[in-house]
Formats: sequence, structure tokens, C-alpha cells
Amino acid sequence: MNHCFKNLLWGRFFRRFNQNYIFSANFSRKLFHFSRNLQHESWKTMEGLVRCSANYVPLSPISFLERAAKVCEDRTSVVYGSLKYTWGETHQRCLKIASALTQLGISGGDVVATMLPNVPAMYELHFAVPMAGAVLCTLNTRLDAATISVLLEHSQAKIIFVDYQLLEIARGAIELLLVGKTKRELPIIVLISDSDCPSTIDTSSINYEYERLLLNGDNRFEIIRPNSEWDPISVNYTSGTTSRPKGVVYSHRGAYLNSLATVLLHGMGSMPVYLWNVPMFHCNGWCLTWGLAAQLGTNVCLRKVTPKGIFDSIAMNEVTHMGGAPTVLNMIVNSASSDRRPFSHKVDVMTGGSPPPPQVLSKMEEMGFSVSHLYGLTEICGPGTSCAWRPEWDSLPLEKRSKLKARQGVQHVGLEEIDIKDPVTMASVPSDGKTMGEVMFRGNTVMSGYLKDLKATEAAFKGGWFHSGDLAVKHPDNYIEVKDRLKDIVISGGENISTVEVETVLYGHPAVLEAAVVGRPDNHWGQTPCAFVKLKEGADADAQDIIKFCRDHLPHYMSPKTVIFDDIPKTSTGKVQKYVLRERAKAMGSLSWQKIV
Repeated sequence: MNHCFKNLLWGRFFRRFNQNYIFSANFSRKLFHFSRNLQHESWKTMEGLVRCSANYVPLSPISFLERAAKVCEDRTSVVYGSLKYTWGETHQRCLKIASALTQLGISGGDVVATMLPNVPAMYELHFAVPMAGAVLCTLNTRLDAATISVLLEHSQAKIIFVDYQLLEIARGAIELLLVGKTKRELPIIVLISDSDCPSTIDTSSINYEYERLLLNGDNRFEIIRPNSEWDPISVNYTSGTTSRPKGVVYSHRGAYLNSLATVLLHGMGSMPVYLWNVPMFHCNGWCLTWGLAAQLGTNVCLRKVTPKGIFDSIAMNEVTHMGGAPTVLNMIVNSASSDRRPFSHKVDVMTGGSPPPPQVLSKMEEMGFSVSHLYGLTEICGPGTSCAWRPEWDSLPLEKRSKLKARQGVQHVGLEEIDIKDPVTMASVPSDGKTMGEVMFRGNTVMSGYLKDLKATEAAFKGGWFHSGDLAVKHPDNYIEVKDRLKDIVISGGENISTVEVETVLYGHPAVLEAAVVGRPDNHWGQTPCAFVKLKEGADADAQDIIKFCRDHLPHYMSPKTVIFDDIPKTSTGKVQKYVLRERAKAMGSLSWQKIV
């Protein structure tokens, strides 16, 4: 399939999207006028204006790497153990990989997949793939062969870059494609290894090895730039908190704007040193894979996230910034003293994925970390809001500061608008901190749509806003606070119970390490809260102790009626898989209300 034909196919997809979305009678008049203005190009009404290469270039994060190589050619770009690259070297390596991809037949619109942890190759491919005019698809490294096979087929990936530790899963996925009798050529496997890769690894079915492929590339390669900044740059499959992943398409424009917005959210000045705890496959590393290049920063790659690895990296590399889900923060505050190393500077930490317990935030602050809280979804390029800190809050007690930091706050500069709305009437809820509605977004960093799923795209954009599926309140200062996922709210006796509020109380119990709450069926109340709890090592508590603690801190109807002690299933990004817990609670059947009155 030639380059022009592929562009035609992508064009048809987006034209069909526009026809079914923008011009549908179900969508807002505001979007109609926006589309009409684009068509008529109203700027032409002012005499003397010209749009040309001198004043218009489609936005793309590829430009961040080119600038970094020019401005800071000799500055360290990537650190991985004893391995280091400069921005000049990273630029050259990306050009060579992009060149090698085109030699393998990759052209505009082709999808290139990865199954990689946070290693240098994963960082390089975030630039090299779009530089070849292709679309990057970073797959979750914790998925099994069956799921990987489905995603490879859905995305029609032509090449998959695979880490040596994940090779057998990739092989299994491709074998399943054979069983499914796919009518296309199977994806080419490119193996990524490092110094720890065993010499006994079976490479019989491997097509190429990364470093050898790179050597065949040409560092004089002419970058294939997007024709339009709305051209796709990546496909990110939703993280698996639900059982049906969808392919979320990012544009070059959205990735560019969200990269800069996330840098601002994180308070990054020039030349930060960033520790990669957030998987780069998740929302393209919250778009900081590209954003670090914009700030001429240093990427400290960490293959496996452990407390010891985090503390060692901070001490050895003078890390200034890092990210991580609340589970990573919880891991840090409960780490063994033998894993910790002292550091004399503040490390700025950005957390997101689920509302962090205030207790964890306060403990992180005591340990020398400055934590800021962001909120977002895969569909809005990752981060979308943050709890923008106000100087007058510095004088508040630690407990109050931690509660404020746990809020999701306000939208970043790359988003046009965020609001809490009634999903039926689309009316905004009052700013009273009590009335719940659905979090909705509108702006340039919202996804282009779901790949090959126009129906789901239209549903997500109903009324001219992206519907997040999260329930929240809006405080008088216009800061939002997420209460729950729409599907996670527990309705007991007609009362809405926020599982996040119950979990926050559970984290306050001195014996609790992790907690998650879902609804359990109840013949009388409809549902009652069911708590899944993991205790700290050496701690002791029983179900009645946990229930009593919650009743001392919550209205009785909100307190768990069932407590299960067990490990809590999570995605690789640290999100609790509540759909798994809901199935477990459902299998328990109804809890007789008479026994707990």
C-alpha cells in the first residue's frame, strides 16, 4: 500500500468522523460554527494576510527533539544504569531508526507497536516512529498474549519492538494471529536487549535486533513531517480498568500542546532531571516523553519501579522531578528503611490515576517530596487538570493542605474548558462542593477519536463535550473534586456513596496498606459497601475492627458491611481494577441486612 493511498484512508476515516460528528443534529451549535469558521477561513477577510511556510508550520512534538539537539547537543538526554546518551546522540539515533523503518516498508499512516518497559529504545521510538510518518502504538507490558494479539490485529501494526523479557508473550500473540488466519502479513519482530539479556535467549524467530537495525539507518534521513497537525501520531489503548480496551488516537497537535501543558503542570524549569516511574506506554508517558525534550531535560530510565530503585536513582542522578500513581507513592512511604537513601534537595512529584489518600500525601511531604496532583484520562492525552496551588494555602495545617492537594483542581492551559455537568440535561452543576455531576472536557488536547469505533466516539463527544465517566463536585472556588467513577458509585437505600471517600478513611487505619471499595448486592438496600483490604506487613486487624474504625469516621450507611483481606488487582499504571472486584463481590451474593443492624 503506497504512501498516498494510506493518507487517503486516514483522510476517509477523519472525513467520516467529521460528517457523523460535527454536522450531526445532536451536537452543539458552537461546534457547528467552529467548523464553519474553519471552512471559510475568516482571516482572509483582512487584506494583506498570507499563510505560508514563513508563518505556519503544523505543530508536532518532533520539533522538540530537533531543537534539543541544536541547543544542547552535548547535554545528557538519557540515563539507563551506566549507559548515557547526549541530545545530539539521541537525535542521530532517532534519525537512523526512522530511516531503518522506511527501509522495512513503513510509510505514512502505518502503525508501529512496542512492548517495552522504560528503556532508552522506548524513549527513542516516541520520536523515530512519527519521524518516519508512522503512528506509534505503545502496548501495555502487563497484558497477556491473547490480549496483545487482539490489539495487534485491531491496530494492524506492521512492526512490533519487543523487550527481551517480553519476547515469549509477543511470540504467543503472533502465533494466535496465525491461528486466527489473519489475511495480512504478520508483524515484524524487532528485539531490544541490554547488558542483562541472557546469551541463551532463543532468537530463532527474531527478524531484527534493535542496535543492528539502527546501524543500517541513515542519520541524514529526511524527516517525514505531518501534512496536517491533526494527523495521528499515536494510538493508546485504554488501560484496562474496564474489560474492553479502546484505541485512543492522538494528533500531532494534541500531543504538542499537552506536552507543553504537562511541563507547566509539573513546574519544570529548564533542564530538569526526570525519573521515569510512569510507564512510557501509558498516555505516552503523560506526554512527557516529548515534553522532556522541549525542556532540554534528562530522562532517567528505570526498567522496574521499586523503592530502592527510586531512592538510588534520586541520589545518583540528582533527580528533580518524577511521576507516579498513588500506589507508587504508597510504596515509597511504606518502604523499608534499608531501601531508603538520603537526599538534600526537594523532589517534585506529580501523581495521578486515582485520587491520592491525603495520608499518603502528608507522609510524602514529611519525607522530602513535594507532591502535586493531576487528573486526566487516556482520551485527553493524559493530564488535563491539576490542583493549582495558591500561596495562601502554605500556612494551613498539614492535614488541611493534604486534603486540598487531593482535589483535581482546574484545567491546564492546553484545555479550553472543564465543567461538571448533568449528563442528561448537560446543565452545569452549582459550585457548592456537594452536587455531583459528570466531569466533561473540551479543547485541543482531547483525542481525535476511537480507532475504528465511530459509535463510541460519537457517544463520548455527545453534546460537544468529552464525557469522562467520572463523578465530581465543583467547589465555590471552581476547583473540582472527583468523587468516583460513574460505574463505581455505590447506591445503598437510595443514597449515593462515594467509594473514594470510604477508601480515604480506610487508608487512615494504621494497619491498612491498600484499600478498594465496591458495591456488593443486597436484597434490602440494593447495594452495600464491600471493602477489599491489604494490611501492612506485620499488622493485625480483623473485619470488625475495620468496620468499627469506618463507623467512627463515617455515617453508618457509608461504612463497609463486608471486609475482604486480600491483594488488590491493579493495572500496570497502578489503577485498581474495580471491575474484577465487582465481579468478586457479585459472586458473594446478597448480604442479609438484619445481621449488621
